[in-house]
Amino acid sequence: MKDKKISVTIDGKKIKAREGEKLLWVGLDNGIYIPNLCTLRDMKTPSASCRVCFVEVQGKPEPVTACTEEVYEGMVVTTLTPRVTRLRRMAAELLIASHPSDCPNCGKKRKCQLQTLAGYLKLKLKPSRLRPLVHDFSIDRSHPALFFDPNKCLLCGRCVWVCKERTGLGILQFTHRGFETRISTFTDRPLAETRCTGCLECARVCPVGALLARSK
Repeated sequence: MKDKKISVTIDGKKIKAREGEKLLWVGLDNGIYIPNLCTLRDMKTPSASCRVCFVEVQGKPEPVTACTEEVYEGMVVTTLTPRVTRLRRMAAELLIASHPSDCPNCGKKRKCQLQTLAGYLKLKLKPSRLRPLVHDFSIDRSHPALFFDPNKCLLCGRCVWVCKERTGLGILQFTHRGFETRISTFTDRPLAETRCTGCLECARVCPVGALLARSK
């Protein structure tokens, strides 16, 4: 039963939730912060690509991603353990190492979820342990409503999902392979040469400053 109410425990707090609901949203809806960058509430199958929402569930030998884990009766969860913190920091450091450190000039400053994550995990936005490995992709300024800098992209896939599932256009997609993987259009055409309507759904869900609404 989709609406069956169950009892779960997160960080010692007993919570009523709907059976089968994703653990990430149960925690967030009840004031328990679990960091996340890649999922959206209406995604049926989260990609768990950012790897920052790890938690520990009693009875499971390894930490699990909260965005993919469904709650069940009697579930006991701990969101902060040394192992979880280590995994989250490692994932965040990898993202930071491949992200341009241009925060003062970024249009997403003060609203950037990578900044929020770094602050939460007490990480600097300039890599200290890892060698920076950033891209030099062309910035797309062609569209009158939208600015796209793929160098800042975290490859979270949110924009790809909303462009297909919410607008039905499917203009944005993952392209290329390996270190050259990026979000782009078919044959890497500028956004102005596609069917993009400028609805800005992609910019609204972008966690960083890769996709931004252009100033009028």
